Amino acid sequence: MLERADVAWRVIATGLCFAAFGLGSLLLGLVIFPLLHLLVWRRERRVRIARAVIRGTFGFFIAMMRATGVLTLEVHGVERLRGGGRLILANHPTLIDVVLLMSLVERGDCIVKGALGRNPITRGPVRAAGFVFNDGGEGLLDDCLRSLRGGSNLIIFPEGTRSSSEPMRLQRGAARVAVHGELDITPVRIRCTPATLRKGEKWWRVPARRPHFRVEVDEAIAVTPFIAATPHPALAARRLNAHLTDYFSREHELASA
Repeated sequence: MLERADVAWRVIATGLCFAAFGLGSLLLGLVIFPLLHLLVWRRERRVRIARAVIRGTFGFFIAMMRATGVLTLEVHGVERLRGGGRLILANHPTLIDVVLLMSLVERGDCIVKGALGRNPITRGPVRAAGFVFNDGGEGLLDDCLRSLRGGSNLIIFPEGTRSSSEPMRLQRGAARVAVHGELDITPVRIRCTPATLRKGEKWWRVPARRPHFRVEVDEAIAVTPFIAATPHPALAARRLNAHLTDYFSREHELASA
């Protein structure tokens, strides 16, 4: 009886959290960020403030999920996310990974789908924050490097979408950014046990036990050895991507076991 009551409460609490998230996004897009655009003329300062607001909002959302018993959370190595100009790569097991990481990273930037810039709920926040859009074609690499050289911390999920039960495959874009920018990688491993909010999974299908999120920020992966091993950037990116696939696949296999 108690277990069924706990599951029922977590379904209700999850719905309330996501409803609050949607309403908050609308408030930011329709009120807060239009005011910010009117009051702050310098784009660089406006983007910095918008990202700080988004980080605080995402932090509140995660705190709300913890307080209502939707999930538990532990974070290790968060000090490795400090500073600017970091290229942060993470696996992507759940729907809220972006929100979780953005709440931990100062001056956080990320690559978002162009559709989010047209969605009435998300358009205001993502445009105000100046996030990198992934529909820029060949200009995407330049946009990523420009963000990093400007002091932003760029978060990329190299899988391109949430993890599935299939063997992990990484897109090569993140490795290209690292090689062309000669940037070391700050890797983040996210584990959710038991699994929830996976690709294709409805939010109300909560697991029997409260899910526990573990975020592990590991030591930087140096990109110089991959660049030095070959004079051709494309080959260096390919080898780096293979290394990253092996690295993140270990976490994927543990989560799938």
